[in-house]
Amino acid sequence: MRFIDEFRDAGLARKLAHKIAATSTKPARLMEFCGGHTVAIMRNGIRQLLPPTIEMLSGPGCPVCVTSNRDIDKAIALAGLPDVIITTFGDMLKVPGSYSSLQGARAAGGDIRIVYSTQDALQIARDNPQQAVVFIGVGFETTAPTIAAAVIQADKENMRNFYVLCRLKLTPPAMKALLDLGEIKLNGIICPGHVTTIIGTHPYEAYARQYGVACVVAGFEPVDILQAVEMLVQQIESGRPGVEIAYTRGVKPEGNLKALELMYNVFDTIGASWRGIGAIPESGLRLKEKYARFDADLQFEVELPPVKEPAGCCCGEILRGVIRPADCKLFRVACSPENPIGPCMVSPEGSCAAYYQYGDLHG
Repeated sequence: MRFIDEFRDAGLARKLAHKIAATSTKPARLMEFCGGHTVAIMRNGIRQLLPPTIEMLSGPGCPVCVTSNRDIDKAIALAGLPDVIITTFGDMLKVPGSYSSLQGARAAGGDIRIVYSTQDALQIARDNPQQAVVFIGVGFETTAPTIAAAVIQADKENMRNFYVLCRLKLTPPAMKALLDLGEIKLNGIICPGHVTTIIGTHPYEAYARQYGVACVVAGFEPVDILQAVEMLVQQIESGRPGVEIAYTRGVKPEGNLKALELMYNVFDTIGASWRGIGAIPESGLRLKEKYARFDADLQFEVELPPVKEPAGCCCGEILRGVIRPADCKLFRVACSPENPIGPCMVSPEGSCAAYYQYGDLHG
């Protein structure tokens, strides 16, 4: 299959791995920001193909994982209101909040429905005009334009029962926050492919300039990722960090201007809370005043219990790249996909879930 099989070619992957090994002389710590990259790296045994000079760390690029307990508690509380239908993507269902999950709320009688797009949520609102339909808006810049389009459509139809609990987050401020924390010294970042399709590469230029960190945007196939690593190694070895695109079939430097226009016509930027990192300025989105009647935060009042974090869970440290999932004492002991203690074990893009599923394959 053109443009797919080529990026899964084992021979080409081995050639890239040999080239990386021949080129890499300096110790290099690289972080793949995106959870999708973490899964691809683990599934394909890419860490095992790289020379000992290169250390790979996973970052906080899983929107489900970085959603705070308080935000999950808010969604659960909304599910407990009468005549409210909660709509959500499936990966949010089992994410534990302080005391329960949306799955637990559904078992307790809440009307919680899995949808595959915001258009599904709109249709549920059309079909149930006497009930409030709340869409749980969790995601990064990739998801934001689709939610913006749904809000505009609801406005055009003058819908009075559709709402968004907006917990969208922006990735560049989180990257900056990690670099500013200084807990780990990064030499390079594998930048998220899907997000960069929307925002373009310009937001990353400051990282190369101010922090001396090499940046390469990667796709999600094995050859994509190895090509990005090879380009990062070239930058690091030359001492000239910059911003490059290995995912040229999907990403342009300017991004998707129409999607960005749509997004910022509907949303304003605000501060947001990230699990494991805390409050990050200008890293979240909320509906503009023009669309305030669709804002679930403004339209519903609920009492929230005190926030409680799971004892012993190291999800925050894992999201910051400080430790690996296997370093958590709960990993594979008390915490598993069947009994997740933290969100990193729930989401398909979570580091713990990826290590749990593929770690036995590649060590």
